[in-house]
Amino acid sequence: MNWIAIGDISEIPLRGARCVKTPRGKIAVFRTAENEVFAIEDHCPHKGGPLSQGIVHAKAVTCPLHNWVISLETGKALGADNGEVRTIPIRNEDGALSIAVESMMMAAE
Repeated sequence: MNWIAIGDISEIPLRGARCVKTPRGKIAVFRTAENEVFAIEDHCPHKGGPLSQGIVHAKAVTCPLHNWVISLETGKALGADNGEVRTIPIRNEDGALSIAVESMMMAAE
């Protein structure tokens, strides 16, 4: 597995997100109130809404378009909704964040 540096945790506000562009689409990187980080595809499985613009709560994000709640741990829709997005392995080494990729070139947004 290749790890690509994407920046420092301090660049993501608590309960916030930032996007990383990849050849396979945008990846949303989230930071929870508990200072945990997660990475998932930046589109809701419902209508493709930008999850990175959603509200982060606990270990989930609420899509800004139609209020679907997506688990940051599993990428699955919670509650009565069905669907999921791909999760991306992420690591935090003393604040330095990296995501696992398969030979992708990255560009932070």
